[in-house]
Amino acid sequence: MNDGPVDRLFLIHYGEIGLKGENREFFERKLQAGLQRALAPWKGVSVERRHGRLYILNAPDPDAALRRLQRVFGVVAVSPAVRVPLDLEAIQEAATRLLEEARADAPAVPLTFKVKARRTNKAFHPDSMELGRVLGAHLLRTVPDLRVDVHDPAVTLEVEIRENAYLYYRSVPGPGGLPLGASGKALLLLSGGIDSPVAGWMAMRRGLEIECVHFYTPPFTGPRSVEKVEDLCRQLATWGGRIRLHLARFSDVQKAIWEESPEDLRVILMRRFMMRVASEIARQQGAAALVTGENLGQVASQTVESLTVIEAAASLIVLRPLLTWDKAEIIRKAREIETYDISIRPYEDCCTLFVPRHPRTRPELAEVEQAEAKLPVQALVRGCLEQTESTVLKPPEWT
Repeated sequence: MNDGPVDRLFLIHYGEIGLKGENREFFERKLQAGLQRALAPWKGVSVERRHGRLYILNAPDPDAALRRLQRVFGVVAVSPAVRVPLDLEAIQEAATRLLEEARADAPAVPLTFKVKARRTNKAFHPDSMELGRVLGAHLLRTVPDLRVDVHDPAVTLEVEIRENAYLYYRSVPGPGGLPLGASGKALLLLSGGIDSPVAGWMAMRRGLEIECVHFYTPPFTGPRSVEKVEDLCRQLATWGGRIRLHLARFSDVQKAIWEESPEDLRVILMRRFMMRVASEIARQQGAAALVTGENLGQVASQTVESLTVIEAAASLIVLRPLLTWDKAEIIRKAREIETYDISIRPYEDCCTLFVPRHPRTRPELAEVEQAEAKLPVQALVRGCLEQTESTVLKPPEWT
């Protein structure tokens, strides 16, 4: 068998995309674009879409390509595979080669295995069951230290009969979900804490392309707090390509709230201003929703009453992917997506610096609006927008 770059490939498995009916092609194309984006640094790599399958061909660095493919939303699993013509002898040779590889990697003697064949091309003979038996018998003859176990094998050799034959014996899990961009675009309010990067990741997993906005308050917060947020964006970008970060200077807003507003309402008022500014940035960037890391009951401003009053200031829908998670679940996911160590750097953001001693947990909208009436709301929002700067951040390995 020719073992050139055309025959060694990656087979991409997806999940719920296959249930999209007449919209399936749209989601497949979004996934194809995500795969191409992940492999963009390499010349000559191709992403083929055929009959409900996606294949990656000609990856010059298979190990690095596999790591990137594992971070593409919509991918349930990636299988390093071999493609051969629809010829029984060629299929047998490929099966022997793959089981020899599996045998070399496995310490157990004998190695238990089974063959699982699927034949969508009905013109090929033998059929699936007979092909499994033929290949199993062939492998027992040609590969030493094998034993059949159809119930709990150490290795399952998968064979797919399509326009060609595709064989593989291992699958590496991906993040699943929907392809990035399939659900539109949203703006993530990125604080620098543990929760909001996880919320952004979860939104991306449901097909939302995200941009981020961070509210910073010089001179109360230093440049390290901004560097921290930039690094969080870069880490999120490893899952979806470059991310645009909007840095909104919030000092004037916080100063006005501090001087003119009741102490127990300051956090509520601050977050309402953030919703106004974020809504306008989102509209300018073509985003249809806001995303936050808010978690029900975690802090005083995250009661049902507080969230209701805060969201009333937004002009777009507010998505809260972590609303019902507990802190342990959030930390576990933050570690998994490698944002945790960045988030716990000891650089405070504007939210943690201005927390009152006794914040109101059940505010009423009327009293909050009465407090805001003392503030030049539109002028403060406009000033914050005018002092907002934007930058595009790439994954670390892309720089």
